[in-house]
Amino acid sequence: MSQLEKIYGVHAVQALLQHHPKRVKQIWLSEGRSEPRIQTLLELAAENRVPVGQAERRELDAWVEGVHQGVVAEVSPSQVWGELMLEELLERSETPPLILVLDGVTDPHNLGACLRTADAAGATAVIVPKDKSATLTPVVRKVACGAAEVIPLVAVTNLARTLEKLQQRGLWVVGTAGEAEQEIYQQDLTGPLVMIMGAEGKGMRRLTREHCDFLVKLPMSGSVSSLNVSVATGVCLFEAVRQRQAKR
Repeated sequence: MSQLEKIYGVHAVQALLQHHPKRVKQIWLSEGRSEPRIQTLLELAAENRVPVGQAERRELDAWVEGVHQGVVAEVSPSQVWGELMLEELLERSETPPLILVLDGVTDPHNLGACLRTADAAGATAVIVPKDKSATLTPVVRKVACGAAEVIPLVAVTNLARTLEKLQQRGLWVVGTAGEAEQEIYQQDLTGPLVMIMGAEGKGMRRLTREHCDFLVKLPMSGSVSSLNVSVATGVCLFEAVRQRQAKR
């Protein structure tokens, strides 16, 4: 059991059963849970021959840190995509790629929220640096509400080099920075695109900024100077979605 991860939360476990059922080895439910969404989990588990057991809530509380909603799954270790898989994703893309880059986002809650938003916006992949960045954890999966099991998370050794390769493939790199002169609504986001969001508080690193084709900002009319990175990610990605839909 020590080699298994514990994933918790109804949405995260359901997404695993739907997309990666072979990874799920055992599901534990809090005693007395029988509402419709639990029945859906039970049906998916039965279809994929995943054993389901019951446990007292205090046992589940001891297994995980966070709101488990009475559902905990023991699964084989998660896989973060490598750089070679990014090439495959781009080759398979039938529409102009939309890639989200998180340059050093370390808060797992922010990463989970960004994964959820990227999936909702139809992004091709999310790229993070291997060092000094959050990665897939039970907390990230819980916050992502199933998106972590669907959208590829690609960890790269050298982000600047990866951006250069993407530019060579014809993708435009757009970075977000508060001091940019142009607002995001003035930028054409309809082509093959890499959208870069900086780290909490620090923003993009200097080398990352130097590899951007364009810098954009969000108009800030209130007293605050910036938005939470996951909120800003939603605004930027869905502006790209809006422009692409308008162009059809």
